[in-house]
Amino acid sequence: MAGTSGGRPSIYPTLLYADAKAAIRQLTEALGFTELSVYEGEDGSVLHAELVQGNGAVMVGSKGRGGVFDTAMKDSGTTGVYVVVDDVDAHHRRAVDHGTEILMPPTDQDYGSRDYMARDIEGNVWSFGTYAPETGS
Repeated sequence: MAGTSGGRPSIYPTLLYADAKAAIRQLTEALGFTELSVYEGEDGSVLHAELVQGNGAVMVGSKGRGGVFDTAMKDSGTTGVYVVVDDVDAHHRRAVDHGTEILMPPTDQDYGSRDYMARDIEGNVWSFGTYAPETGS
């Protein structure tokens, strides 16, 4: 199995949005991601963006640009992504303060995690919590 170097994650959830710029705003302002890079096409669409949180990252782009990935994702449903955060309650307050739809408030789980669940502006479900599975690295 291939590893990664320099502490880079080996898995990057990739989401396409009808309005990728608005999604990037929500993910950074309300959900605490940091914009690493954004590449735009001549028409202003987001060709590719990378947003980070902790030692993980997601890739974001605009729907409808064509290409193999866009075509493959055309009829797909929404995506669910889990993100580890240190302070679930503070993270949740930030999301609420920015008007993010909360699907589940901060909740202590039987398996030892504390987490909450939110929906972004295009229906993707984001879970934020303290559970960080050991990957054996």
